Amino acid sequence: MHYLSPMTQENENSAFGFKQVPTGEKQGLVNGVFSKAASRYDQMNDLMSSGLHRLWKDDMITMLNPPKGDRVFNALDVAGGTGDIAFRILDAGGKGTRVTVADISPEMVVEGQKRGESEGRLDRCSFTVGNAESLAFPDQCFDSYTIAFGIRNVTHIDKALAEAYRVLKPGGRFLCLEFSHMELPIAQKIYDAYSFTVIPAVGKVVTGDGQPYRYLVESIRMFPNQDAFADMIKLAGFSKVTYRNLTGGVVAIHSGWRI
Repeated sequence: MHYLSPMTQENENSAFGFKQVPTGEKQGLVNGVFSKAASRYDQMNDLMSSGLHRLWKDDMITMLNPPKGDRVFNALDVAGGTGDIAFRILDAGGKGTRVTVADISPEMVVEGQKRGESEGRLDRCSFTVGNAESLAFPDQCFDSYTIAFGIRNVTHIDKALAEAYRVLKPGGRFLCLEFSHMELPIAQKIYDAYSFTVIPAVGKVVTGDGQPYRYLVESIRMFPNQDAFADMIKLAGFSKVTYRNLTGGVVAIHSGWRI
């Protein structure tokens, strides 16, 4: 499977699913997908993963292992507008855990804020509109950086990784949960057939629009495989870079540390 390397991304066009679009237009197109789906985003993830995303996210939070008790732990969750990851971090950590959510979609941020308010979580969780490629935070200010099912939608993945490294404190951890490439080719073919036929069709029935789902399925296939993405994380400066496949490689959790 071919993918856009950082060098390719600097050229005139970028991938929007299987299409090539002018690089300057990609982010707006991606924003349009999520503005349409914001109110049903968690339902979208249920459709994309048959509900397994909940277990995968729990696995990532277990790996993060935020400290218990009163120890201050400042976490950043990027592209997590609905708060699904942020609230899991709060539940797993102690009273000293604080989470900042940065998402480029204002509609997604609104959904997260509404959920946070209804669940009484806004005392330890804040929501901001922000671009993963240019975060509005000082250097070395977070203990962890998480991003779930978001980095494949970034126009310049190398810039987002550089920003992740910049905002992490020495000793801080980067964790990325993302759809990936299955270990067995025959399983990949079966999964592709399901993804390209069933998911957009069900999405259209549930939400009235199957196009966002088709883009998301295409973006999964265009994303680097596990080893290639691990190399990109290393190029951004991270150490002890590893990945763990879940469900045979349907998704992978990539980990790196700022030393």
